[in-house]
Amino acid sequence: MTHSQTDTLKEGHASIGDVVGMREQTVFQKMIASQAFWVAIALFVLVVFMTWLEPSFGTVANVTNITRNFAPIAIMGLGMTVVLITGGIDLSVGSVMGLVAIVAGLLLTWHQPWYVAFGAGLLAGMACGAFNGFFVAYIGMPSFVVTLGMLSIARSAAVVLSGNQMLYQFGPDAPIVKAIGQAKWPRHTPDGWVPHWIPELSSHFWVMVILALIVGFVFIFTAWARHLFAIGGNEHAARLTGVPVDRVKFQAYVFSAFCAAVASLLLLGYSGSAINAMGTGYELRVIAGTVIGGANLMGGYGTAFGAVIGSAFLEVIRNALLMAGIDSNWQGAFVGAFIILAVLLGMQTSGKSLRATLEGMFTWKRK
Repeated sequence: MTHSQTDTLKEGHASIGDVVGMREQTVFQKMIASQAFWVAIALFVLVVFMTWLEPSFGTVANVTNITRNFAPIAIMGLGMTVVLITGGIDLSVGSVMGLVAIVAGLLLTWHQPWYVAFGAGLLAGMACGAFNGFFVAYIGMPSFVVTLGMLSIARSAAVVLSGNQMLYQFGPDAPIVKAIGQAKWPRHTPDGWVPHWIPELSSHFWVMVILALIVGFVFIFTAWARHLFAIGGNEHAARLTGVPVDRVKFQAYVFSAFCAAVASLLLLGYSGSAINAMGTGYELRVIAGTVIGGANLMGGYGTAFGAVIGSAFLEVIRNALLMAGIDSNWQGAFVGAFIILAVLLGMQTSGKSLRATLEGMFTWKRK
């Protein structure tokens, strides 16, 4: 504490800023300190650049494709963000998608109503999440191990249940299922009010928007979210303050699986078929989108906006690479590079900077 701060305390007019040498951040300061904000800026610059470089990139048709493609990843990213905030990880989301699609597809082929099939798919997905949550929260096993096991269990179950075949004969409710997955709004009609420069946004996109708004509201206004952040920040301290740590962690994994199930049912309706390979490799894309959007792999931080904007950024990168004629096999390299870059950016704001780490290494070598 400085002499001026001591004098201020003696006068009886001390403030938190005087004592700790910092002031509460304004909304603008919080915004520019957010990784998601800078990712949004980078996304905007990339879109402008690609539209200038390749005019077909900015067409209504391409924008429609991009928004439809990244929406399922963002939906799963919302669930993954909740898990990451607690300091865990869910590697099973892709396999849960495959299992949910097969369960719903089987019931549809048995001519069950679409809502029964979708309900059973959601229950199957949430059962996987409950399995993960039980062993992580109540047994105390590492989330990496449990969800890696569920990755294999769910995928194998999907293969066995489907007989390793594609399911596509969905019975009398097939048109409803396809309508759910292929719906668009606003529609371009000859006598419609919608200008043709406004893209037809898919049902995937609108479900993502609704879920993101709900999750964002929960993060800002609910005690449950405060418990999430407390667990990720310091689980031991959270327990001491009365936070129901085990219950909240269990619920986080159930919600992650629920989001994967919703994305799976939307893709099921869009494609009009169910395959046990649905979601293969999506784990990396979902984790990458959330981390690029600013979620901390160590726990304690994440936002709904970050999950959406990070997923959108990855899809725009993928689309831009295809437009530029770059071999699609390089996509994985770009995704990996952006994950590392995102983690580096997170280190700069979490108190451990790359510069400080390098300086420490060189100091140690000189000694």
